Amino acid sequence: MEKNLKVIEGGITAPQGFEAAGVEAGVKYKNRKDMALVYSTAPCQVAGTFTSNVVKAAPVLWDKKLVETAPFVQAVVVNSGIANACTGKQGMDACEAEAKCAGKLLGIPETAVLIGSTGVIGMQMPVDRLEAGIEKLVAAKAGTLEAGLEAAKAIMTTDTVHKQIAVEFRVGGKKAVMGAMCKGSGMIHPNMCTMLGYVSTDVKISKELLQKAVSAAVVDSFNMISVDGDTSTNDTLLVLANGLADNAEIQADGADYEEFCEALNYVTKFLARKMAGDGEGATCLFETKVVNADTKQNARILAKSVICSSLSKAAIFGHDCNFGRFLCALGYSGVQFDPDKVDLFFEGNGKRIQVFGDGAPLGYSEEEATELLSAPEVTVYVDMHAGDQEATAWGCDLSYDYVKINADYRS
Repeated sequence: MEKNLKVIEGGITAPQGFEAAGVEAGVKYKNRKDMALVYSTAPCQVAGTFTSNVVKAAPVLWDKKLVETAPFVQAVVVNSGIANACTGKQGMDACEAEAKCAGKLLGIPETAVLIGSTGVIGMQMPVDRLEAGIEKLVAAKAGTLEAGLEAAKAIMTTDTVHKQIAVEFRVGGKKAVMGAMCKGSGMIHPNMCTMLGYVSTDVKISKELLQKAVSAAVVDSFNMISVDGDTSTNDTLLVLANGLADNAEIQADGADYEEFCEALNYVTKFLARKMAGDGEGATCLFETKVVNADTKQNARILAKSVICSSLSKAAIFGHDCNFGRFLCALGYSGVQFDPDKVDLFFEGNGKRIQVFGDGAPLGYSEEEATELLSAPEVTVYVDMHAGDQEATAWGCDLSYDYVKINADYRS
């Protein structure tokens, strides 16, 4: 961890001025919280990245417009259960109704209300339940750590655990805090974003530099994970900065901007790993680290190719030291390299063994390899011996339960 950073308790409500809530609205699920609110007592600069899928959900279109045109934002309303994707004009009307309802109750413009949805594609939104849920959220909102936790739980779908983090750091001599929450378990193969991710900070930073930092942060975090190769219609990452840390506004590259980026990079990588490890049906986090590649981009491509391979993921699930599957995935990545120079290692439970080098398999214990591959976090470590660039990608194993979960997802 960067020396300027300290992980602290909490999530989205950890920075000054941020409140949250999570309530049961019955949008689709029963007997569970399914709507969340994030609210800032002060207007925020906002930046975001969104799905590259041509089929974009209504909330993505709504948020993209606000990120580009709104003078400020102050709230995010999120529901789980229904994605509000492939819903036409009715879906956009639902976003507008939510924003108007939240804006009226919070005393802010509807253009200051961002919308997020996750769940089943193709279902229309029950606007009456959403508006009733917003009333509950506004009544329940609080700046406590518990309120932030309830919000993180309310945005879950097939996630098995909530995902949140908060860090403290210094910018311009002032104490600053960044908090975050996200959800994501299936349909995870982001491109310029995550599933649903929300970051709050009390740092004062210009909109232009905030967007620059966010766009850069996703490259080696959310864009380096995959569960199943499916890029969602709803992928959204939003970062809200309300400036209450009272630092001199970050308006240019320099030490303050670098400190901010360090915090954002740490938070986004933490959440990305959490999502990968909580992939639908997963039994372990599957990491691939490529070192000594010729270029940074080639290192990224190679690492991502391995964690995206269904055969590699199945081998990890079976704790099978079938190193040929990982070499195969490297080979079809599109990157040119000399296979005879590649060293391949497995890491797990604090141990490492080399299984391939000099173009041939090495003597190793199958029992020891199986033990390493049975760890809750497994790393395939690849030394390309072609340069000095490296990259890490995160995924998960492929189990029987992935098919079970997605075969009856709508029920």
